[in-house]
Amino acid sequence: MNRIYTALLAIFCITNISISAQIEDPISWEINLYETAVEGQLEVIYNASLDPCWHIYSQFLDSDEGPIATAFYNEENETIEGVTECEPYVSYDPNFMMDLKYFKEEVYWSALINLSDLASTDTLKGSLLYMVCDATQCLPPTDVYYALPLSELNPAASRPDLCPPSKHLCKEDGDGEGEGEGGLIWIFLMGFGLGLAALFTPCVFPLIPMTVSFFTKTSKTKAAGIKNALIYGFFIIFIYTALGLILTATFGVDIMNVISTDPYFNVGLFVLLLVFGISFLGYFEIQLPQSWANKADAASDRGGIIGIFFMAATLAIVSFSCTGPLIGGALAGAATGSFEAPTAVMLGFSIALALPFMFFSAFPGYLNSLPTSGGWLNTVKVVLGLIEIGFAFKFLSNADLVLQLGLLPREIFIGIWIIVSLVLAAYLFGLIHFPHDSKGAKISWKRKIVGAVFLLFSGYLTPGLWGGSVDAISGFPPPTFYSIWQHEDGHVEAHYRDYDEAMAAAIDQNKPLLLDFTGWACVNCRKMEEQVWTDARVSKILNEDVILVSLYVDDRTMLPEEEWRVEEYGGKEFHIRTIGKKWSYLQAFQFDRNAQPFYVLVDHNGTQIGGSAGYDPDPDAFLEYINDALAKF
Repeated sequence: MNRIYTALLAIFCITNISISAQIEDPISWEINLYETAVEGQLEVIYNASLDPCWHIYSQFLDSDEGPIATAFYNEENETIEGVTECEPYVSYDPNFMMDLKYFKEEVYWSALINLSDLASTDTLKGSLLYMVCDATQCLPPTDVYYALPLSELNPAASRPDLCPPSKHLCKEDGDGEGEGEGGLIWIFLMGFGLGLAALFTPCVFPLIPMTVSFFTKTSKTKAAGIKNALIYGFFIIFIYTALGLILTATFGVDIMNVISTDPYFNVGLFVLLLVFGISFLGYFEIQLPQSWANKADAASDRGGIIGIFFMAATLAIVSFSCTGPLIGGALAGAATGSFEAPTAVMLGFSIALALPFMFFSAFPGYLNSLPTSGGWLNTVKVVLGLIEIGFAFKFLSNADLVLQLGLLPREIFIGIWIIVSLVLAAYLFGLIHFPHDSKGAKISWKRKIVGAVFLLFSGYLTPGLWGGSVDAISGFPPPTFYSIWQHEDGHVEAHYRDYDEAMAAAIDQNKPLLLDFTGWACVNCRKMEEQVWTDARVSKILNEDVILVSLYVDDRTMLPEEEWRVEEYGGKEFHIRTIGKKWSYLQAFQFDRNAQPFYVLVDHNGTQIGGSAGYDPDPDAFLEYINDALAKF
């Protein structure tokens, strides 16, 4: 897909989100019966067609913390076993901040049904449950009920292709084969940055002049030396990029999805990065077997292209004690459930590693501009080690959040990063030392400046220990609600989750009623609660001037059977059997909307006052809406 088409489509998707103030209906269903080759058996095929930029989730999600998985039920509301689906896409979903399995454009599910208990005049009844999202919003879980006369069987020959190829209509929600163009660029740049960091370590930096001198002295002409250096750089890129592909191919693409969802794998990564970080401090070294380096070095003596390849392999093996921890961090950071991401991060890493060898071979005169090796290389290594130890706790935090153990609430996580920053500052100021530091070395002004930066960073983080804002690292520490303290200032909680109860309170206190149509699995709803409701001006209004009721459209609690009913609005049927479906219908019928979050103020007759508000993390925008509506009450 060319860039112009991608840009136009992105504009279409964003415009569609912003101007479609009415009911969103991005999916259509077609359910049909087909004959099979087995007597007494038929096939039900469920076909969903989605608008560009929207997707529906697989039956088999790895975590219950995210969206509703697609599910199929018979007439008795029992799960239909053995429903098959095609291979889903797997990529990062910004709505739930995790990697998820999903389908887009057009998707089929198939179920085989035994006819032993059915007559040819009967009707096959059932239902399905699904949830659809785009890159910025999700619609409430929706039920589809169907009744298929067995007399209307389609011949097996007309059965559709159940796994049609993708038309690649939309890129910004990820294409399942990578992170999307923008995401891959960031992953590449992350790898490139880590590769630059690896250059300035004691295992790699001293090898640059040695290797360049070898090529310039052993080559018969300058051109031959440059050519050999370019081949050497190419093999460095090849080896490291192949490593990313081999690891992903060995463990499977799903291992990258596991990193985001499996708590025990996250604990393993925490331990791994912690060990790597401590090794950078100089307490021990992690090395590949010496025999590997000896064999690669011996093979490099063959000369020619094969010899150059083994020279690059020798570099990779010998420098592993410095590059290994950074490679591990790079691959963990590129956990996106695709082959493209680890390839991109290792490509960036290896290019950064190879460029100096190629550049200085072409222009050896610039070698004199390189700083001489010395204690500063170990300083870089220690700083990287301490930073890696800090990042290790992010993976431990991921596991803690999933298991809800309460081991790393927000304040303790921030406290750990404050300690790491203070240790970094103390080390750079020469107040503490590690095993490989040069004794009595003079502390340069550059080192003191970097130390001051870490000291200032620790000061910036300090208010976070008692709930203060640390927006610069927003999304990195645990969310604000995962906290030690119960913050009274700015804390807002809806005291009602039932419309009728809240309306009675509004009438009794002579206040307007603010309806908050929300969802348990609505990440943007949580962002509004954390970033907008906590604003002192907003929280004062929500706590004092209105009655706030939160209506969860994905609440699966069953209503009493006497309250079950079927309503129709906007060409869609609402089978109201759950509390969530009740509020979903109320939102659609009364306000002609079905996306969350959605905020609307109503009077004591339930009539809308003023406009409405949706997801916008700017407190001023929400204040403008709510003040205007209150003025009209």
